[in-house]
Amino acid sequence: MSLEAVPENSQAYRDSISLVDQKTGDRAWVYPKKPKGNLYTGRTWFSVFLMALMFSGPFIKLNEHPILLLNILQRKFIILGMAFWPQDLPLFALLMLTFVVFIMVFTVLFGRLWCGWACPQTIFMEMLFRKIEYFIEGDYKQQLKLDDAPWNTSKIFKKTIKHILFYILSVAIANTFLAYLIGVDEVKKLVTDGPSEHIGQFVALVIFSTVFYFVFSKFREIVCIVICPYGRLQGLMLDKNSIVVAYDFVRGEPRGIHKKDVENNLGDCVDCKRCVHVCPTGIDIRNGTQLECVNCTACIDECNDVMTHINKPKGLIRYASQEQISNGSSKRITYRSGAYIAILTILVSLLSYLIITRKDVTTDVLRTPGMLYQQQDNDRVSNMYNFEVVNKTFNTQHIEVKMKNPQEAELKMVDRESPKMELDENALVKGSFFIIIPKNKIKKNNSEVIIEVYSNGKLMNQITTNFVGPVQM
Repeated sequence: MSLEAVPENSQAYRDSISLVDQKTGDRAWVYPKKPKGNLYTGRTWFSVFLMALMFSGPFIKLNEHPILLLNILQRKFIILGMAFWPQDLPLFALLMLTFVVFIMVFTVLFGRLWCGWACPQTIFMEMLFRKIEYFIEGDYKQQLKLDDAPWNTSKIFKKTIKHILFYILSVAIANTFLAYLIGVDEVKKLVTDGPSEHIGQFVALVIFSTVFYFVFSKFREIVCIVICPYGRLQGLMLDKNSIVVAYDFVRGEPRGIHKKDVENNLGDCVDCKRCVHVCPTGIDIRNGTQLECVNCTACIDECNDVMTHINKPKGLIRYASQEQISNGSSKRITYRSGAYIAILTILVSLLSYLIITRKDVTTDVLRTPGMLYQQQDNDRVSNMYNFEVVNKTFNTQHIEVKMKNPQEAELKMVDRESPKMELDENALVKGSFFIIIPKNKIKKNNSEVIIEVYSNGKLMNQITTNFVGPVQM
């Protein structure tokens, strides 16, 4: 929004956040008007879908394993049925980097659309906790009147019921959150066996429940404005071409009340402040793009309703970019957004390639450092190697290590009788073996040998390494 289009003294909002009372410096509690309208109805149904997906997620399994598990303590991560173990840290890090770049691209193009439509904080706050508050305490004027009233039987009853329901909801959310961390089966054990059998998990559940309760009953918009790093960084990612919830100051200014049959030079904004009353973070969207705005679209619905009543076109507040409002130009891809998209495309391509070519069993073989070749009986020469085999699947793998080339070579394990081994899920086996070759088959002091690793009878890896030996004259 250009400074010329902003009414006089309206830039003062940039000096503080909407959560602070300018007179006392205390927390300014926000009492948003109950929203309604087409966009709010759409958000409601979309939120129902997302909540159904989230609460049912821990129970949905692929190949008897959850579709999403983020077990930090055991360093076990499952995303869409694919397991990521500690050995997959580079791949997992690339996945997280791709996700971060995707967020940057999405924000540059569409602003904080995520915050208003899909963020769990917004969904739970506006679609669950706020609805309970409206049902028990009434709309924003009734809530303000109730909070200002002295404590009596009615007020105590309403506040008690509200906070009991808040905590019950918080416990349900905490159980779901815990199920994504440790698995729904472990959460079921906590319920069936009792807290005394799983003290650690019970303490975690109480902590999560309490945190969620305070987030939705006390902190509320503070989470979006102060705590959430995404909200804090949006100012760095947005530009004049980003699509945000914006007030059309070209069409709306100057503001004022339209009197019937009286000609005036006023814009379409009648300064009713309904867009301010309905905002869950307590801002005036007419001041322009602000840190506190989560793009919830409640102000759009309110303004469209006003425009309908005064026979003006809808869209005074709408999804638009500053460039669209200022110059009437259509949305275009800038060099900046194009660069982000190119980087994202490269990362997605690389990630896809690595996931597609990812093997169920990985094997690393290295010559034992600091050791030369050894002279064996029967005129043979050996080299010692260290190996590591990792099973990245959920199934038991029967591993066998064989020599492919040279055919005369023999592979002999150091710490086990057979080159065959059994690996459980996420199992890792380390050991050493000798490769023994007849001296007369060694043609140079640094030869190439090929080792094959089979899993359940299927060739999984073919490893080429060096064999050091004496040269025959």
